[in-house]
Amino acid sequence: MSNESVSVILSGFRRPHTLKEQFTAIKRQSVEVDEIYFWQNQSDVQFDPNIVGLCKSFVGNTNLGVWARFAYALNCKTKYICIFDDDTIPGTNFIQNCIESNKFKPGLYGTIGLIYKSPETYVGCQRYGWDGINNTEIQQVDIVGHAWFFERELLSAFWRELPDPTDFYVGEDMHFSHMIQKYAPGFATYVPPHPVEDKSVWGSLKGFEYGGDHIATANFAVPMMDEYFKKIINKGFKVINS
Repeated sequence: MSNESVSVILSGFRRPHTLKEQFTAIKRQSVEVDEIYFWQNQSDVQFDPNIVGLCKSFVGNTNLGVWARFAYALNCKTKYICIFDDDTIPGTNFIQNCIESNKFKPGLYGTIGLIYKSPETYVGCQRYGWDGINNTEIQQVDIVGHAWFFERELLSAFWRELPDPTDFYVGEDMHFSHMIQKYAPGFATYVPPHPVEDKSVWGSLKGFEYGGDHIATANFAVPMMDEYFKKIINKGFKVINS
């Protein structure tokens, strides 16, 4: 594979209506994607077997939460990996945007980035990317979400410390940035440029439509996110506005 080879992992839980659109968006990327994986946690919905069959798929009979995708990523063989939430439809140049940004500032990239106002609370943060400030330059942030683009080698940082078994619905985004800060000096967490005038480089084109539905984790999990944030602060995570 080339030195810009990319694997994509798509997530399946309760949004079967987005899978075909996600798959099509990945196939239309300006950078050829070498491998497409599909991770499905247990749910009561049926995903399109034709799309599932075109991916390297794992269909689970149990819900392993938000963390398992990053364990599944260990199967990828490419230089880069990009994991998408199931409400995230990228523009055609998003992966190229991440690759080019990573050449200047290596690290973890995503389509939504948060800068916390203080280390005291998760809520009330400044957002960058497709929702919030549409940054025209690479923007360093505390954490990213909705999509995670990174060099495969950074998985060694992600798994340096195992998550608490009670952390199930939330925490993978904060954990990744914390582990990079702690174990991968020289790397940081960023949002690549998301200019208003060029949505082809955005990581999410329908975030309000799909991410704001009744299925969204944020509908019930914000208190859990705040609890996890305080947990990693107590473990030494330093936010930009410390």
